Amino acid sequence: MTKNLKISGMTCGQCVSHVKSALEGVGGVSGADVSLENQEAEVTVSGEVIDTELIAAVEAAGYQAEVR
Repeated sequence: MTKNLKISGMTCGQCVSHVKSALEGVGGVSGADVSLENQEAEVTVSGEVIDTELIAAVEAAGYQAEVR
């Protein structure tokens, strides 16, 4: 299953790496594709992942997120 997030605050490739790492560090996430151009992330989850866990991971990395 995939979840889509709107990400705010990314300005460069390093930001993309930070967000990707933060999302992939959440238990149950098997991968994340983060787009600087679209300011969004598509997260592939292999188990039950609560949306607030994904948002909290992005916010802990210094960015804002909301589930679409």
